Parts: sequence; structure tokens; C-alpha cells
Amino acid sequence: MPSPTIVARPPHVPEDRVVDFDIFAPPGGKQDIYAAWKTLQAPGVPEVVWTPRNGGHWIATRTKQIIEVYSSHKRFSSHIFLLPRETGEAFSNIPLALNPPEHGPIRMVINPALSPQGVKHLEGMIRTVAGDLIEGFRLNGGCNFTTEFAEIFPLKIFMGLVNLPFADAPQLKRAVDELLRPTGEMDVSEGTQRLLNYMTTHINERKRKPGDDLLSIVANAELKGRPITFEESLSIGVSLLAGGLDTVANISSFVLLFLAQSPSHRRQLIEDPFLIPAAVEELLRRFPVSTSTRVAREDLDFYGAPIKYDDMILAAGPLAGLDDQVYDDPFEVDFRRQNIRYATFGFGNHICVGAHLARLELKIMIEEWLARIPEFSPDPTVEVTYTSGHVFTVDHLNLVWDPASTIAVA
Repeated sequence: MPSPTIVARPPHVPEDRVVDFDIFAPPGGKQDIYAAWKTLQAPGVPEVVWTPRNGGHWIATRTKQIIEVYSSHKRFSSHIFLLPRETGEAFSNIPLALNPPEHGPIRMVINPALSPQGVKHLEGMIRTVAGDLIEGFRLNGGCNFTTEFAEIFPLKIFMGLVNLPFADAPQLKRAVDELLRPTGEMDVSEGTQRLLNYMTTHINERKRKPGDDLLSIVANAELKGRPITFEESLSIGVSLLAGGLDTVANISSFVLLFLAQSPSHRRQLIEDPFLIPAAVEELLRRFPVSTSTRVAREDLDFYGAPIKYDDMILAAGPLAGLDDQVYDDPFEVDFRRQNIRYATFGFGNHICVGAHLARLELKIMIEEWLARIPEFSPDPTVEVTYTSGHVFTVDHLNLVWDPASTIAVA
């Protein structure tokens, strides 16, 4: 990854608000990504801090402040939602970059297809994809879960939803990865242009010959009583690609890693499968993966932080579910925990449009996996490492099991 831009502390930032924290490379993050981020909630650390890394920005570190940054569009604009600023400016797509009231009509183009009712009919297809993938390696006694499941399962579902060739997904995901967790292998403008070029071709095709897929809906929608423009449908399409190709792929690895490490939690779900939806919510709280930035629309005192107009602030989403001011024992997983609030899908107007689909995918993944491979563990010969960024990821998750303990499911 390229060295992040480090800037001098501006005069309006008090010294006691400064922390040296790089969201792409927090100290110790490779070994324990959540412990690395949890340092921002250490005793004595303010609820809002400033770091000189990645061009300099504020960070909201506690649940209350994180929710306010996400939700208060009159104070915090979403027109730049990635760090550093130059990346966010280069990858500024709708509806993510729009504030109310402009945001609502755009969002309504895609909301129906991804509502709870809109995704319900996908359950059979999702279950078939998950089951087929697991059957492909069940008798092998192990797998690289990252490459053999996590990077295939949600991508197949998403590419089917927009009726695009699954074979195209890996190259597109590489471009998305460079935006969210840059390694320097691909320039931001190159990655963005790759997504734009790809989507341009398919938006044009859907305009000429629409189908019943989500991309056809985007390409041929009406917006505020007029036909959607090509530029609008292109921008929405790229936003869908970025979300659809990354988040669930990464969450699923954290979920399976936890279940591999905790036989008692596995047994709970095997003995009481009706607990799985609640388990999904608790696992989303404990292993959130997404962060996002906002830009101050005015000078303001935000919990003692003197934020100036145009300052960037990161809503540290993963910390919302790990806040010990909100949860007892936040690092412990309790499938019967009540009153769960987490920020994996954000808050407010920009709450993730794909949240219902993501929950359904995770629920089915757990059901289909435990039905076939109830006993499994991390491969002790392969170290588990993580990569930080706007979306966290498990680099590679290798799992092992006794093939004789697996179950064939018709």
C-alpha cells in the first residue's frame, strides 16, 4: 500500500484531540483488526479525535457520535464518502454521494428490488448456490473458504441479480478492492475507470434491450417524472457494483472464522436453528466491517471537537457495535443479546440498500454450512491475517474438518 499522506495539525485542532491512526494500517491490525480499532475507545480517548493520516481527518469513535455523523445530513454531507479525499472525489457516485432531498428519489429507483419482499423470491436460488458450493468441497476435509466460497457465493447472487456474467466478477472486485483497501497495485483513477467502462457497456445494452433484472430497472427508470439520464443510471450502476461485490464476501469470512473457533456457539445453532436470524444480528454487531466518511457542512462544536467547514470525519462503524458504554462485554458473542445496534449497514438516509439481501445470504450460508459441515476448525498450519480499510477483510481463511463427520444433504 502507498504511504498515506501525513499532514500537519491545523491550528483549530487541539493537541489533546490528536491520535496517530491510519485506517488502512492500524498498529496490530494484521493480527487482530478489532482490537486495533478498539484502541480508539481506550480510556481517556475523546469521542471525537483527529488524525494526521490520509490527509488529516476527524474520527467519531463512540456509538452515539457515529450514529449522529451518519444520520445528521444537515451537518455532515456524504458527497465525499471515502478516504483519502482525492479517492473520495474520484469515486463519487449516486445515491451514496447525495444528501436529502436529492437522495430520496434516486434511492427509490432501487429500493423495491432490494426490499424484504423484493429479495424473498431469491431465497431458493441463494440456497442452491450455497449448497452446491459446499458440496463441491465437503468431502475434501478442508477448503480455502475465502477463495472457494466467500469470493464466489455473494458474487454469484449479485451478478445474477443484475444479469451480468459471473466470469466478469473477479476483475471488477479487484478494482473495488483497490478503492476500499488500496494496495497501490492499481491507481484510483484506473480502478474507477475500469468500473465506469464496464458499466457503460451494460447500461447501453439494457437501454436497447431491457430485461427484468435490477440493472435494467436502473437503466430505464423514471426519476421525478422524467426518464433517468444515462449519467445517473451509470453512477447508480457503479455504486451497486461496489456494494454488491464486496461487503458480504468479507462479512462471511468473519462469521465462519468465529464459528470455526467456537464449538459451543455452533452447537447452539445446530440444536436450535430458529436462533440463526438472531445470531446473524449479533454477528453483524460483533464483526462489522464497514466505515464511511462525511464532510462538515458548517463550523460546529461536535462533542467538544472544533470541526471546521469542509473538514472530513470518519464514522468508525465497526466501533459502534463494540462500544462498552453501550454493551456489556462487547467482545463476547451472545446470540440472545437484546437491543442490538450496529453500523455495518450505516444509519439514517444512507443505510445500505442491500442490507436485507445481505442478512438473507448470511442466514442461508450458516444454515447450509452447519447442515453439511457441523464440525470444523481453522487450519492450524495457516495464520489468519486481516486487512483494514473502508471495508475490513480476512485475507485468507483456511478451514479443516473430518470428511466422515460431514452430512450429505439431498
